[in-house]
Amino acid sequence: QVQLVESGGGLVQTGGSLRLSCAASGSISMIYVMGWYRQAPGKQRELVATISADSTNYVDSVKGRFTISRDNAKNTVYLQMNILKPEDTAVYYCYVNSRSSLYGSVNNYWGQGTQVTVSS
Repeated sequence: QVQLVESGGGLVQTGGSLRLSCAASGSISMIYVMGWYRQAPGKQRELVATISADSTNYVDSVKGRFTISRDNAKNTVYLQMNILKPEDTAVYYCYVNSRSSLYGSVNNYWGQGTQVTVSS
Protein backbone atom coordinates (compact mmCIF):
# COMPACT_ATOMS: atom_id res chain seq x y z
CA GLN A 1 0.00 0.00 0.00
CA VAL A 2 1.19 3.47 -0.91
CA GLN A 3 0.21 6.64 0.87
CA LEU A 4 0.49 10.10 -0.63
CA VAL A 5 0.29 13.06 1.71
CA GLU A 6 -0.21 16.42 0.05
CA SER A 7 0.20 19.87 1.50
CA GLY A 8 0.70 23.47 0.47
CA GLY A 9 -2.62 24.47 -1.04
CA GLY A 10 -4.38 27.64 -0.11
CA LEU A 11 -5.80 30.96 -1.20
CA VAL A 12 -3.62 33.49 -2.97
CA GLN A 13 -4.07 36.59 -5.05
CA THR A 14 -3.37 36.76 -8.74
CA GLY A 15 0.38 36.89 -9.25
CA GLY A 16 1.12 35.12 -5.99
CA SER A 17 2.96 31.89 -5.35
CA LEU A 18 2.41 28.57 -3.66
CA ARG A 19 4.48 25.45 -3.29
CA LEU A 20 2.76 22.10 -3.16
CA SER A 21 4.44 19.05 -1.74
CA CYS A 22 3.58 15.38 -1.81
CA ALA A 23 5.35 12.71 0.20
CA ALA A 24 5.00 9.08 -0.81
CA SER A 25 5.41 6.26 1.65
CA GLY A 26 4.62 2.59 1.99
CA SER A 27 5.49 -0.44 -0.09
CA ILE A 28 7.64 1.26 -2.70
CA SER A 29 10.68 -0.27 -4.29
CA MET A 30 10.97 2.18 -7.16
CA ILE A 31 9.24 5.34 -8.29
CA TYR A 32 9.20 5.86 -12.03
CA VAL A 33 7.12 8.99 -12.38
CA MET A 34 5.76 11.61 -10.03
CA GLY A 35 3.49 14.41 -11.03
CA TRP A 36 0.54 16.64 -10.47
CA TYR A 37 -2.96 16.65 -11.90
CA ARG A 38 -5.59 19.27 -11.34
CA GLN A 39 -9.33 19.42 -11.69
CA ALA A 40 -11.54 22.48 -11.72
CA PRO A 41 -15.31 22.24 -11.19
CA GLY A 42 -17.06 21.06 -14.32
CA LYS A 43 -13.82 20.23 -16.08
CA GLN A 44 -11.84 17.11 -16.77
CA ARG A 45 -8.83 16.29 -14.68
CA GLU A 46 -5.73 17.39 -16.55
CA LEU A 47 -2.08 16.55 -16.20
CA VAL A 48 -0.16 19.60 -15.06
CA ALA A 49 3.40 18.35 -14.75
CA THR A 50 5.42 15.17 -14.44
CA ILE A 51 8.95 14.31 -13.50
CA SER A 52 10.89 11.14 -14.12
CA ALA A 53 14.52 10.26 -13.56
CA ASP A 54 15.69 12.30 -16.51
CA SER A 55 12.93 14.60 -17.71
CA THR A 56 10.12 16.94 -16.84
CA ASN A 57 7.12 18.05 -18.81
CA TYR A 58 4.36 20.58 -18.36
CA VAL A 59 1.03 21.48 -19.80
CA ASP A 60 1.46 24.55 -21.98
CA SER A 61 -0.62 26.79 -19.76
CA VAL A 62 1.85 26.56 -16.86
CA LYS A 63 5.16 26.59 -18.70
CA GLY A 64 7.42 29.31 -17.40
CA ARG A 65 5.39 29.68 -14.22
CA PHE A 66 5.39 26.25 -12.55
CA THR A 67 8.37 24.11 -11.68
CA ILE A 68 8.20 20.46 -10.69
CA SER A 69 10.99 18.89 -8.68
CA ARG A 70 11.58 15.85 -6.53
CA ASP A 71 13.63 14.74 -3.58
CA ASN A 72 14.36 11.10 -4.22
CA ALA A 73 15.69 10.48 -0.72
CA LYS A 74 12.36 11.58 0.72
CA ASN A 75 10.13 10.22 -2.06
CA THR A 76 8.68 13.70 -2.28
CA VAL A 77 7.56 15.72 -5.27
CA TYR A 78 7.07 19.47 -5.27
CA LEU A 79 5.25 21.90 -7.48
CA GLN A 80 6.41 25.48 -7.24
CA MET A 81 3.67 27.67 -8.66
CA ASN A 82 4.49 31.27 -9.47
CA ILE A 83 2.57 34.08 -11.13
CA LEU A 84 -0.66 32.33 -10.30
CA LYS A 85 -3.75 33.13 -12.31
CA PRO A 86 -7.45 32.62 -11.54
CA GLU A 87 -7.54 29.87 -14.14
CA ASP A 88 -5.10 27.90 -11.99
CA THR A 89 -7.85 27.49 -9.41
CA ALA A 90 -8.47 23.77 -8.98
CA VAL A 91 -7.97 20.81 -6.73
CA TYR A 92 -4.44 19.56 -7.28
CA TYR A 93 -3.74 15.84 -7.01
CA CYS A 94 -0.37 14.27 -6.54
CA TYR A 95 0.41 11.32 -8.81
CA VAL A 96 2.92 8.52 -8.38
CA ASN A 97 3.74 5.61 -10.64
CA SER A 98 5.70 3.09 -8.61
CA ARG A 99 6.69 -0.53 -8.23
CA SER A 100 5.50 -2.37 -5.17
CA SER A 101 8.14 -3.68 -2.81
CA LEU A 102 5.72 -6.39 -1.73
CA TYR A 103 4.38 -7.73 -5.01
CA GLY A 104 6.55 -6.24 -7.71
CA SER A 105 3.59 -4.78 -9.54
CA VAL A 106 3.59 -1.30 -11.06
CA ASN A 107 0.70 0.86 -9.96
CA ASN A 108 -0.63 4.38 -10.14
CA TYR A 109 -1.63 6.33 -7.05
CA TRP A 110 -3.26 9.67 -6.45
CA GLY A 111 -3.24 11.86 -3.39
CA GLN A 112 -6.29 13.18 -1.62
CA GLY A 113 -6.10 16.54 -3.36
CA THR A 114 -5.35 20.00 -2.10
CA GLN A 115 -7.34 23.09 -3.02
CA VAL A 116 -5.62 25.96 -4.76
CA THR A 117 -7.68 29.11 -5.13
CA VAL A 118 -6.43 32.19 -6.93
CA SER A 119 -8.50 35.31 -6.42
CA SER A 120 -8.79 38.14 -8.92
